[in-house]
Amino acid sequence: MPPSPALGDRALFPDLAPRFYLNHGGISPPSRPVLEAAQAVSDDFARHGAVAFVRCLTQAERVRALAARLLQVPAEHVALAPNTTRSVSDIALCFRWNPGDRVLLFEGEFPSNVLPWLQAARLHRIEPRLLSLAPFHRSHDEGLASLERELKAGARLVAVSAVQFQTGLRMPLQAMAQLCHRHGARLFVDAVQAVGLLPLALASWGVDYLAAGSHKWMMGLPGAGVVYASPEAAADLDPWTAGWLSTSDATRFLFEGEGHLRYDRPIVPGIRFLEGGNWSTSSVAALEVALSLIDALTTDSIFTHVSAYLDLLEGGLGERGFRSERSREEEGRSGILSVRPPGGRAVAEWAAALGERGVACATPDGRLRFTPHWPNALGEVPSVLDAVDEARGLLA
Repeated sequence: MPPSPALGDRALFPDLAPRFYLNHGGISPPSRPVLEAAQAVSDDFARHGAVAFVRCLTQAERVRALAARLLQVPAEHVALAPNTTRSVSDIALCFRWNPGDRVLLFEGEFPSNVLPWLQAARLHRIEPRLLSLAPFHRSHDEGLASLERELKAGARLVAVSAVQFQTGLRMPLQAMAQLCHRHGARLFVDAVQAVGLLPLALASWGVDYLAAGSHKWMMGLPGAGVVYASPEAAADLDPWTAGWLSTSDATRFLFEGEGHLRYDRPIVPGIRFLEGGNWSTSSVAALEVALSLIDALTTDSIFTHVSAYLDLLEGGLGERGFRSERSREEEGRSGILSVRPPGGRAVAEWAAALGERGVACATPDGRLRFTPHWPNALGEVPSVLDAVDEARGLLA
């Protein structure tokens, strides 16, 4: 079992160089137990070769179960994936479209949740429509009303991020799912900025599809992720991207003697057909430990901790003239605090000045973005603000 984590304690990250790492929404540094798990799998392959693969099959089942617990869905409805983008592309291309169908997207989304749908539009001759997020920024009620007007005009699917990467706006997924279903549409969610931080309940909310990579809030390594589909939504997919592991009894020909090599085996039901080939075993091993640490802390506790950190940081930055883009409504908040700095200096200059003072942050599309996670202590906020003061003096 990995060491027990504690909120606000970075003891499991002894090699982390920045004094204040506030870019978990970009790439989250893996903990020492996560790195050790990845190395252990590599060592197993180095010692035993193919025998290690059999053990990885069992490990994959454990990872699916941990992810399902985090998403609050049955484990059989979860599959492993290499990253968010691949899962978005798989769903977009495999969805059973009809020519002329509409897919509703949102302006300002990360490209991973727009470009695959545009590619599907060209391939399947469907109509993509980009909607403004401005109504949702004003209020969830206004945003939902604007979405319903579009759904009344006809749509097969709505694709949205659980949390908007630029501003941190958390979307009302349950209400969006209800609207989609009322008007005969499916809801796809890019949750890479949510899974591992926000409490989720996909089954009860009615979300149809979800994808997330492990290198952000799940605190794993690049090269692993999860994808979910409800049974009803999975039935709307055609397995155009199936591979050798997408079929039932896929490995029999390797272990059970002659006569089992066949190409007509049925495709497995549900979302698991997307696991068509071997995965990054080291990344999956890392993900098992990363999810175990999050499971021990619980996302309820993690989100409460991160919210308290951002409350303190947002207040201090506001006193210094920074303009926050964080939602004024509790239900619209996430683990992201994006601000517009005062003065005319570029955010890249601010990020560089803060980086020199031990503060790691990000600069998406003209914002200065801070994303703490469970290892960040509330007591470090005054020192972060001191670094901001020093950077402001340098850039004045």
